Amino acid sequence: MLIIVPAGDLPALSEILEEHEVFDIWNSDVHEGRALTHTLISSEHTEPASDIITSRFGTHTGFRLILLPVEATIPKPQEPRAQPTAASKENEINRTVTPGRISREELYEDIAGGSRLSWTFTVTVALSTLVATFGLIRNDTAIIIGAMVIAPLLGPNVSLSLASTLGDWKLARRSIKTLLTGILIAGILSITIGALFTVPLDVPAIISRTHVSIGDIVLALSAGTAGALAFTTGIPTAVIGVMVAVALLPPLVVTGLLAGSLNLQLALNSLALLLINITCVNLAGVVTFFAQKIHPRKWWKAEHAKKSIRIAIALWLAMLLILSAVILFLYEVS
Repeated sequence: MLIIVPAGDLPALSEILEEHEVFDIWNSDVHEGRALTHTLISSEHTEPASDIITSRFGTHTGFRLILLPVEATIPKPQEPRAQPTAASKENEINRTVTPGRISREELYEDIAGGSRLSWTFTVTVALSTLVATFGLIRNDTAIIIGAMVIAPLLGPNVSLSLASTLGDWKLARRSIKTLLTGILIAGILSITIGALFTVPLDVPAIISRTHVSIGDIVLALSAGTAGALAFTTGIPTAVIGVMVAVALLPPLVVTGLLAGSLNLQLALNSLALLLINITCVNLAGVVTFFAQKIHPRKWWKAEHAKKSIRIAIALWLAMLLILSAVILFLYEVS
């Protein structure tokens, strides 16, 4: 953690850091009356410490806090330089962080980028749709997985879950816009291909996505949970992204192919699977972020976030129940 404060604030900053479980502290002078402090601290203590430091110095001119991940250090850190005092423990009530997860600021930066609608996002959605379409038609699992590697649909779904957890409506609107754009692009392309080419209805890769079972709900919930955990722990998300994409892109492409070939009943079944998967992925994401104790820094925003979480969970659960009822009705009709 790099902290830049006015030189006159350095003693107060050092006092705060000494009350936290930090491994080491280095101070150095910076030009124009500012001081630079390097702090080596564990990931689970980064968020509480940065919250207190930001609350104390955030409005001071020249203040800046930079979080940098540390891959390794030699020699290996031993015990922290200081144990928290009774006062610091009291100040950190409701600031506890789940061991092993990265700080809220790092998490936000990692996830917020996936919510942005960009030229790269639209192109990768189009490419992954084309690859997945012909992989499904050929019943080629390797090609379908290749499309999953390309697909960027993990980003807007996870960012929507984080936005619901933090009560960040700006991020939520951006995530919804990006997600709907991705669905629209994939839908138009797959409908067009379905109208121009013959869609074989005896291909297992296609027909299997016109049925919904309890197993599909469990898969989508597992994918959403795994995706959220991957971000909060800072582990590579490539494999998790494939898992989430498996739950989202193939049903979307199958829906478009069947709609384009005018197999509307089967298209509705596949659409129901898609909606179930989107609902479960986001429901699991919100619950996982909440369980990981992700919350805003300021207390008044935390109250707003709690309300947002309750609303999000209630809406996703209601949608899941409605979709389950619709699916039962469709199967009875068919």
